[in-house]
Amino acid sequence: MPWLILNHRKVSYPLSEEQVKGMLKKYDKNKDGKLSKHELILAFKEMGLHFCRWKAGKALRLTDNNCDGYINEDEMSEFVHYASRWGFKIS
Repeated sequence: MPWLILNHRKVSYPLSEEQVKGMLKKYDKNKDGKLSKHELILAFKEMGLHFCRWKAGKALRLTDNNCDGYINEDEMSEFVHYASRWGFKIS
């Protein structure tokens, strides 16, 4: 499950796939509609995950179907399902 930090306490709650996608899209810093490895690393760090560089690299290798080095809109669903392995509970 993703973590929400309230008053220095972690609280877990289920998210829909669309909510997770929306959360990730805010890390598209250059607004090109794709997530780069650097943007994924920043997103994972802000979500409180560990081994962010490794997870970002692995996510790209497993879900970047067109091998362009980015997670685009077409690849986002597969990426969200892959990320659910790290504790995101998709409802």
